[in-house]
Amino acid sequence: MLPDLRDILGILEEIAPADLAESWDNPGLQIGSYSQEIKKIFMALDPTLTALRTASLRNAQLLLTHHPLIFKPISRVDIDIYPGNVLLEAVKNSISVVAAHTNLDVAQGGINDILADLLNLNNVEVLMQKDEVVGAGLGRIGDLPGPDKLSAMGNRVKEIIGAAKIRIIGREDTQVKRLAVVGGSGGNLISLAYKKGADVLLTGDIGYHHAREAESLGMSLIDGGHFHTEKTAFRVFGEYLKAMIKTQGWEVGVEVDKDETDPFNDV
Repeated sequence: MLPDLRDILGILEEIAPADLAESWDNPGLQIGSYSQEIKKIFMALDPTLTALRTASLRNAQLLLTHHPLIFKPISRVDIDIYPGNVLLEAVKNSISVVAAHTNLDVAQGGINDILADLLNLNNVEVLMQKDEVVGAGLGRIGDLPGPDKLSAMGNRVKEIIGAAKIRIIGREDTQVKRLAVVGGSGGNLISLAYKKGADVLLTGDIGYHHAREAESLGMSLIDGGHFHTEKTAFRVFGEYLKAMIKTQGWEVGVEVDKDETDPFNDV
């Protein structure tokens, strides 16, 4: 049995309801037809032209991404530049594009829960509660299985998220017992993580003033990068989605883009 796009969106709504998304976000259908029959889903963190063309080569009818293709209303479509070139390619190849973004970040079992699980955190709690929805909210905080030095913690993070380099704010011999995680960009949660007892916050997009704020609080930061703190968790989510589709009895293939790379280069 093959589902249509509306069926797939229904599954995503069960996992990460759209009303959990931030007000500025635009999850869900970006372009496509609700009645389109879906035989294969190709997953990538970003809706790039490369990702869309790879989805086409893999004979996928749906490109499922974490970051939306469209954030704000479009007043004109220039097919020579992003996102117009992606929209054109999607139409030409009959590929629908769907995003699961901040709704997946905050959902129970979503990106941040997956990150906490990958890091073997115990006694995991939501860092910033979302509208009193049980188990939902931005970020997670929990206890490490045992104390660890910040330097060793950093090396383990690099291995888990597949980052060649990370940035650390804090003394390398700092003892880490409690860790907060926010996939993507979570510098605005430094003070909250500190108040909840975090020794370290792992996130991406750490700026200079974030570093100074953490330094003033005596808390450490690990900047794993926006891409890497989400990439690994999104790939694990792909396995979750594959299992849920299987329980429906649908014959739908799910493939994750394993060749997707960080737009930033280490030099």
